[in-house]
Amino acid sequence: MPLVRIDLRKGKTAEYVRAVGEAVHRGMVEILDVPSRDHFQVITEHDATHMIYDPGYLEVKRSDDVVFVQIVLSAGRDVEKKRAFYARLAELLHQNPGLRKEDVVVNLVEDKREDWSFGNGEASYVVLPREQWR
Repeated sequence: MPLVRIDLRKGKTAEYVRAVGEAVHRGMVEILDVPSRDHFQVITEHDATHMIYDPGYLEVKRSDDVVFVQIVLSAGRDVEKKRAFYARLAELLHQNPGLRKEDVVVNLVEDKREDWSFGNGEASYVVLPREQWR
């Protein structure tokens, strides 16, 4: 049920962009216990004037390859699980497509199950029995 938004600089190959999306999904499945079929992403490429960031915020040296990953997901994961996810995602993105770990910015936004409608104008997780959520 997570909705992932990924923002990066224009000019990367389709393979690079695909690898970023795949790494994010893999990290969520491996660490955050997201079902593998629960795959919803919006990937947006921006020109330089629309990617604004501080290249040294919190003493992390970012480059123009910076990628912003925002994930809206159900509340309930503890701090250790989130920290493990951040580390695993940075590692996966470093492995493929070769992104520097310093260039991975992640924001988790937590919500409740009743905040989702996957169609038909229904609160999907309120209507469906729990065993059908996966």
